[in-house]
Amino acid sequence: MAGYNAFGTRFERGDGGDPESFDMVGEATDISGPEQERETIETTSHQSPNGYREFVGGLKDGGEVSFEVRYDPNIHNPLQDDFEDALTRNYRIVLPETPGGIWNFSGFLTNMGMEFPFEDAMSCSFTFKISGKPYFEEAS
Repeated sequence: MAGYNAFGTRFERGDGGDPESFDMVGEATDISGPEQERETIETTSHQSPNGYREFVGGLKDGGEVSFEVRYDPNIHNPLQDDFEDALTRNYRIVLPETPGGIWNFSGFLTNMGMEFPFEDAMSCSFTFKISGKPYFEEAS
């Protein structure tokens, strides 16, 4: 059974330049996604074998990516600009050296949630809606 340690995974934000460069959004504690989905289209008819419903695949949705950080206003407040902007931006999730690789996606920020607990570190969560197809770039 394969298993890899996720420690060292980075979330990065593109600058929109040509060529585009990416900056790490630091202090990430948990990163999840992309959570891709596919719609189903029912094709059941009176002649469907054995009385079972039948389906074909419909449109695909790139899903969402979310991550949490140990909140630092100097690092994370610039993402407020991304929330204000309805246009997409390029982001990526860079995996540690082993297994390596990069999840690339275009999307926009849909949720920012701050937490200021009494007995713990400040934190912030971010959720991005993917627009189009996310793609995985193999490690070179």
